[in-house]
Amino acid sequence: MFASFAAYKPQSAIFLLMDAVDRQIVAVLQAEGRITLTELADRVRLSVSRCQRRVRELEADGAIRGYRAIVDAAALGYGFEVLLFATLSQPCAVLEFEAALAGVPQVIEAQRLFGEPDYLIRVVSADLPSYQHLYETVLISLPGVRGLTSTIVMKQAVGPRPLPDRPPRKPSAGR
Repeated sequence: MFASFAAYKPQSAIFLLMDAVDRQIVAVLQAEGRITLTELADRVRLSVSRCQRRVRELEADGAIRGYRAIVDAAALGYGFEVLLFATLSQPCAVLEFEAALAGVPQVIEAQRLFGEPDYLIRVVSADLPSYQHLYETVLISLPGVRGLTSTIVMKQAVGPRPLPDRPPRKPSAGR
């Protein structure tokens, strides 16, 4: 298992140049994050030292941002999930809103969106009454909030999964 990794460096505008071996390493690690370095090296047909060097480079470049366990939220007492849509009152409230949102432990993911609403937020709680309490005491009071809309998750139709091997190619200008 890989215990350390480089601090995350945003790479959103930069497409990392990876060869087939790097892509294979990433694919294996997405599916099996606990694989040993020796087993990973065998799978991608590299020596352990060359495989370790490539993994460290992928971490340093930000292609691999970390390693984590996928847990069952219900088993930990968070069997209720809500998708919360937030609309802000003014664009200048973004930084303050995001900082406050990051301080709410029940918020497990949030994306800023184009258009309205401004945010899609995943929230977990034990049950409806505990979510209602969180909504009324914390969420509605977040800085800059103009409105919130909650949608209760019925079931997870597609669970977390690895990214596809490579993004689709852009069409050529002459075709």
